[in-house]
Parts: sequence; C-alpha cells; structure tokens
Amino acid sequence: MPKQPRTYYVYILTSDSGTLYTGVTNSIFHRTLQHKSKETPGFTSKYDVTRLVYYEVFNDVLAAIRREKEIKGWTRKKKIALIESMNPKWVDLAKGWGELLPKQKWQVRDPLADQRPGDSSGPKGKSGPSE
Repeated sequence: MPKQPRTYYVYILTSDSGTLYTGVTNSIFHRTLQHKSKETPGFTSKYDVTRLVYYEVFNDVLAAIRREKEIKGWTRKKKIALIESMNPKWVDLAKGWGELLPKQKWQVRDPLADQRPGDSSGPKGKSGPSE
C-alpha cells in the first residue's frame, strides 16, 4: 500500500499587542485551537498569541522545518511584510474554528442542544413531524 501523503504547515500567530510567533505543525486546525485555548503552557499562552494571520502548506516535513527556521531568523519588519503580502488586514484566519454551528431550521432534532450557550430550543417532548 502506498504511503499516504502528509501535509505540513508553517504558520504565524499574533496577539492583540502585536507579538508574533512562528511554528510548524501537521494539523493547522488542531494546533491553532490548542493555541487559542492556551492548552499548552509556554510563549503563546503567556503572551496571549492566539490569532492565526499567515500560513504556508508543505508536503515535505523537512522543507516545512527549514522554512520555519528561515522565517524565525527574519527581522520583525520582514515577517510583517510577509503577513501583509497575503493578509493586509491581519484577519484571524481561524476565526470560528472549533465553535458549534448554529442549529439549522431544517433540523428536526438537535443532538447538541445542551451544549449550545443560550439555546433552549432543544428537544421538547415529541421529536419529528406530528401526525
């Protein structure tokens, strides 16, 4: 069986105060959520670095690690120019990741009703269309 291709990401996060962090991962989704939830103690937790503002995709882990080291060696000014070349407004590219989606009008039953904040539209008595 052929080896499954892997995907790797080099990413830059920022804080509201402008602190930058560059990292590498094989799951941009999960790693970004870890940063946002401050799951791991360290630099990003300490300085509240939670907004994903830039990333690149690689199929080779060694190329991704080389690129991460290259970017980490850059001046702040050069990192900002890189971010602004793709994301001039510094929008959080991971905004909404990990949040529950709102209940849809077509849903008969909402299996996540008890997890939605402020949503009391969960099951009420009988579920499904009435006869």
